[in-house]
Amino acid sequence: MNNIYSIKDQTANPGPLGLFGFAMTTVLLNIHNAGFFPVNSMIMGMGVFFGGGAQFVAGVMEWKKGNNFGSIAFMSYGAFWLTLVFTWLAPMFGVEKPDGNAMGCYLGMWGIFTLINFLQTLKGNLVGKLLFGSLTLLFFLLSAGNFTGSQSILHFAGWTGIICGFIAFYEASAIMINQKYEKNILPL
Repeated sequence: MNNIYSIKDQTANPGPLGLFGFAMTTVLLNIHNAGFFPVNSMIMGMGVFFGGGAQFVAGVMEWKKGNNFGSIAFMSYGAFWLTLVFTWLAPMFGVEKPDGNAMGCYLGMWGIFTLINFLQTLKGNLVGKLLFGSLTLLFFLLSAGNFTGSQSILHFAGWTGIICGFIAFYEASAIMINQKYEKNILPL
């Protein structure tokens, strides 16, 4: 018997939300990494609520849509922001602050995770490749900077992160604008 009813997915595309959460928080943190201002409540607030919360929500929405890559990426990088802010705040409650070696390991693991994600983008669009390629480089530079204590590496990482964040900002903008105008205005 044929079913005359069909279900159409009418939920919004969560990609731009996750990408904007990632983009804006990444740019702001990496302006710090480039040496322009210290970590402050603005970066922590963005990290918890937009980088962490909004990306995690976008990941759950991607899961609902059946997008394995989007759900894992957004939920994981949302959790990254939450864990990063926790490492900054935990010493206020008596938890030992991580040293350069511990942060180097933490950021290196995120680099390996991001490299696996980058390999998946090789079957996708150019912007995705640039985003995950630059993010992989960013994590490995931050890891090296923490292991060595080199401010030069950390500042270079900051500039890499600013570029990475703006690539994500472009991708989120392109998805929204192209969808709104129903044509390819900003190429991906």
